[in-house]
Amino acid sequence: MPRDREDKFKRKKMKKNDKKEFLFRKKSCKFCLDKIDTMDYKDAMKLRKFISEKGKILPRYITGNCAKHQRIVASAVKRARYIALLPYVGE
Repeated sequence: MPRDREDKFKRKKMKKNDKKEFLFRKKSCKFCLDKIDTMDYKDAMKLRKFISEKGKILPRYITGNCAKHQRIVASAVKRARYIALLPYVGE
């Protein structure tokens, strides 16, 4: 009898943890690949790739930037907004 209980427990555990695995390709930082250390805030066309339709700065997991370059992009976007090269709110 104890063996049946263990088998039932194992079956339940397998069913509970049986989830679909999603395979995804890790995005690589575009700045690291091109060996770029700076981002010019005056280049609005490049900065538009890093903001959403609503005007929000896209997070790292969407853009694929590393932490260092994401901070650089965020500050460049904020500077471009201040000078009115980019909108604060989407169009």
